[in-house]
Amino acid sequence: MLRVRSLFCVSSRGFKTFPCAAVEVKNEPILSFKEGSKERAQLVEALKDLKGKTEEIPCVIGDEQIWTKDIRYQLSPFNHAHKVAKFCYADKELLNKAIMASVAARREWDLKPVADRAQIFFKAADELSGPKRAEVLAKTMIGQGKTVVQAEIDAACELIDFFRFNAKHAVELEQHQPLNSDGSTNTMLYRGLEGFVAAVAPFNFTAIGGNLAGTPAIMGNVVLWKPSDAAMSASYAVYKILRESGLPPNIIQFVPADGPVFGDTVASSEHLAGINFTGSVPTFKRLWKQVAQNLDIYKNFPRVAGECGGKNFHFVHKSADIGSVVTGTIRSAFEYSGQKCSACSRMYVPDSLWPQIKKGLLNVHKQIKVGDPVQDFGTFFSAVIDDNSFGRIKGWLQYAESSPNLTVIAGGKCDDKKGYFVEPTIIETKDPQDKIMNEEIFGPVLTVYVYPENDYRKVLELIDNTSPYALTGAVFAQDKAVLDEAAKALRNAAGNFYVNDKSTGSVVAQQPFGGSRASGTNDKPGGPHYVLRWTSPQVVKETHVPLRDWKYSYMG
Repeated sequence: MLRVRSLFCVSSRGFKTFPCAAVEVKNEPILSFKEGSKERAQLVEALKDLKGKTEEIPCVIGDEQIWTKDIRYQLSPFNHAHKVAKFCYADKELLNKAIMASVAARREWDLKPVADRAQIFFKAADELSGPKRAEVLAKTMIGQGKTVVQAEIDAACELIDFFRFNAKHAVELEQHQPLNSDGSTNTMLYRGLEGFVAAVAPFNFTAIGGNLAGTPAIMGNVVLWKPSDAAMSASYAVYKILRESGLPPNIIQFVPADGPVFGDTVASSEHLAGINFTGSVPTFKRLWKQVAQNLDIYKNFPRVAGECGGKNFHFVHKSADIGSVVTGTIRSAFEYSGQKCSACSRMYVPDSLWPQIKKGLLNVHKQIKVGDPVQDFGTFFSAVIDDNSFGRIKGWLQYAESSPNLTVIAGGKCDDKKGYFVEPTIIETKDPQDKIMNEEIFGPVLTVYVYPENDYRKVLELIDNTSPYALTGAVFAQDKAVLDEAAKALRNAAGNFYVNDKSTGSVVAQQPFGGSRASGTNDKPGGPHYVLRWTSPQVVKETHVPLRDWKYSYMG
C-alpha cells in the first residue's frame, strides 16, 4: 500500500535540507470476511482464543508496568458475565510521575527527524493490516460489542488510515516553506508543543483512541493516553503494537484513570500543552473551564481540541429516492446500536412519501437481528456498551411510551439480563421541538417528524435551529434546486454534510470528520491540516550577506 519517492525535507534539528522519503498511501481495503475466506478463519481463531478469558492490563509508564489498588473490569456488552479485562486506575501521584517522565523525554523525541517518527507509524499500520489484524478486531468485537464489519471498518481500516495518512501529512508538511529573498534563506521548523498532550479517548471507536494519542506523537509530542474503560482491551493492543513498532518509552504513557482525577491532574500541571478529546459535552466543557481557570500556571496556552457528538439529521424531500432513504437511514440509525457520533437520530419526511418510507423501514426492521456478534456473524448490531448507557436509553424509551406527542411504531423494548440489549426503535413525533429531537441519545433510537411536503423550507430552518449540535447531516433529494437551497440553509448545521447518502461512514482522507457548535472544535481528523494542531512552528531566517550600514538610503 506504500510507494516511496525521494524529496527534500527540513531537519527538525536545524534549517538544513536533506533528502528523505515521502510516501503515497491509499485507503486500507475493507475485507469481506466471507465464509471460507482466510481473514474469516483467522478472526474466528482469534475469537476462540479470547473466549472466557480476562486480560490483565496495567498502567504503563516508560517501560514500567504498574498496578494500583484501584482495580476495575471491562465487561463484554453482550455478555456482562464475561470480564474481558482487569485493569487499574492511575492515581494523581502516578499521573504526575507519567507527566514528568514524558516531559523529560520530549526534547529528544521532538528533535528526531519527522521521517523517522513517521516510519514507526507506517510499521504499526502494516502490523495492523497484517499479523495483528485479527487480534485487534476480536478484542474490539468482544470488548466493545461490534459486529465483524463494524470492527473491520474501525479497528482495522480507519486506524490503519489514520496512522498512514497522518504520517504522510507530517512528512509532507515540512515541504511547506516560506519564500526566500536575495541574501537570506527562510525556513519553517515544525516543532512539537512544549509540554505534554493529554489524550482522552471514547469507547466507540478503537481508531479514535489510536488517533488521539498517535497523531500528536507523530508531530513530536509526548502524550498521556487515557483510554476508555469500555475499550481497554483493544486500546492496550494498539499501544503494544506501537511500542513493538519502535515507539520509544515515555512518548505515549498508557494510563487508565478515573475521568475527574485525570482531568484535575493534567489541567493543574504547568506542563500541559494540549488536550485531544472525544467524549461528552459536559466533560469537554469541564476540561476547558479548568484550563481557563489555570491559564496563569502554564508555560504556554494549551491547545484544546474536542469532538463531542451530535444530533444528526436526515432530511427527505419529496423528490428523494425512497430506497436510498430507507437503506441509508436503517444503516445510519442502527449500525453499532446507534453508538456513533454521526448516527442519524432525527429524520424529517414529507407526508406524501411517509407511507412508503414507513413501510420500507418496518419491512427492514423485522429482519434486523440483534444479538451476540461473536457467535452469530449474521447479527446486525449487538448490545449497547454498559449499564449506564442501557439505563439512559431505557429512560428515553419510557419517555416515548408516556408522551402524548410520541408514538413508538417499532421496537421500544430492552433487556439487560445477559447483555445490555436495546431493540432498534422507531418513533414518530407530532412535535418537531420535542426534547427527543434535540438531545443526544447515543443509542438505536430514531425519531421521525412528518411534515407537509410544501413546507420543506420551514423544515430546513427547523433543522438548523432545533439542536445545539452541528456534526453530520444528510439531504435526500433529486431536485437540484432543492439541494442548492438545502446546502445554503444548512451551511452551519453540519461539519460533514451528505447528499443522497447516510450521515455515517466518513473515511480518512476522503471525508475528514468533525463538527462545530456543541459538536466540538471541528479540527477534521483525517485531513492534512489536522497535524498542524499539534505543532508549534518556528521560523528561521539566515542572512548570507553581512549588514554593513545602519543608515537607510532615503537618509542621503
